[in-house]
Amino acid sequence: MPPSLASVAALPQLGLRSLTGELPDATVMWVAVSELEDPTPFLEGGELVLTTGMRLSPANAAGYVSRLVGRAVAGLGFAVGVIHDTVPAELVAAARDQGLALLEVPRPTPFIAVGKAVSRMLAAEWYEDVTRAFRAQRELTRAALTGPGAVVTRLARLLGGWALLLDPSGSVQHAEPAGAAGRAGALAPELARLRRAPTARGNDVPSASMALSLPGDHVVVQRIGLGGRPRGFLAIGTAAPLPHVAHTIVGAAVSLLTLQSEAPRTGRDLRASLAALLLGRPEDGPAVPRGPVRVLACAGGGAVLDVLESDPAGERCPALPLGGGRLAVIVPDELGGTVETLLASTGPIGVSDPASGELAAALRQAEETLAAANRSGLDVLHYSALPGQGVLDLLEPELARAFADALLAPLREEDLVETVRAYVAANGQGEAAARALGVHRHTLRSRMRKAAEVLERDPDDPAVRAELWIAFAVTSNQDAAIHRRGDSHSGAP
Repeated sequence: MPPSLASVAALPQLGLRSLTGELPDATVMWVAVSELEDPTPFLEGGELVLTTGMRLSPANAAGYVSRLVGRAVAGLGFAVGVIHDTVPAELVAAARDQGLALLEVPRPTPFIAVGKAVSRMLAAEWYEDVTRAFRAQRELTRAALTGPGAVVTRLARLLGGWALLLDPSGSVQHAEPAGAAGRAGALAPELARLRRAPTARGNDVPSASMALSLPGDHVVVQRIGLGGRPRGFLAIGTAAPLPHVAHTIVGAAVSLLTLQSEAPRTGRDLRASLAALLLGRPEDGPAVPRGPVRVLACAGGGAVLDVLESDPAGERCPALPLGGGRLAVIVPDELGGTVETLLASTGPIGVSDPASGELAAALRQAEETLAAANRSGLDVLHYSALPGQGVLDLLEPELARAFADALLAPLREEDLVETVRAYVAANGQGEAAARALGVHRHTLRSRMRKAAEVLERDPDDPAVRAELWIAFAVTSNQDAAIHRRGDSHSGAP
């Protein structure tokens, strides 16, 4: 609420003094400075009027006060030491007789100081209202995660009153406190105006809310729902009329309840699609993808569903949990790029080739591609791109490392790993390998004979060199996934 006249007068820096006794509980909406004999045409009511009494005389004091009282100003501040050394006795008497709060403004206090002080108090009050509304909206949003009953309970406690959630017929769905349910009967005759559907011409729009008085209560009833017919009503009762900030809080609650009431409608297309499939008429299902589709295997868990629900393209993409935080998403081929971009931030994605009809094979493609995407650290990987990812991306890391460790163990025991690595990197060319190692070719030949003995394999056999290349490439990766593609990092030791 705006500051009271008493709180303004109590500011020590202003030095204001009441000449009419205890100040009334009036609110100051603004400060108006006027030297007119009749300033009321320029006032709205609720102002603290400031004057030096330039046009004031003993003869017109009573009329001046009468006009201010008739305009319902908050009070009058009279500056002394400018035109009048003291506040005229006739003005003080008229103010006391007619109930107008009269303040003496000392000479050192400029009118602008009073205006600024009131402006700061109004700004502080406005900020407090905004902060309260924000806190309340956050609490209501948190309550909405539990359900409409929790929203009703929280709203009643925030407003210090009672609240009812009624269904379209007026029956009580939730009441806070429980005893408030007994008030529903008194509201029933008033709901017809909110329940009425608009006419075909659209010129008879039903009311969205109404206010009424019950014994001891000020009641506001709000319509819930977006369509022509309400999906329910929210009634709030308080001992005093709701202030502006409370109406903001009620509006937030109505929005949350409306979203919850409309949410079931979003499942209609999905239910229709299921019915169409069960009846053997998939072409009639509104959400069944038409034409070729791709299956996306996604590792993002619940985040995938959240993203799909946040975008219109996602409404056309049925999703199925696969376990382990993975989901399969069926995407119309023409939406593939859009949906992949949407979901890329949720985790790795494997994308199948386009498919029609039976999608089991497409699901297998997507799952295989997701596994490869996980191993290679890619956000999105298409099945068609798998052959180009390199041999290493197709290996299971644990099995590949076990193979590499077993194959290279005899070389480690004889300190021959770097010798054989250089030989493999040189593609079996002894001269090049010797130069890379910085040894004589005869030394290299001797070491390779020893390597062949401990390996029990011939390094000059291309198949053996291929196995050794894979082993060296696998051991050059320290992460859980094998990232390098066709790169053994076999340089000079």
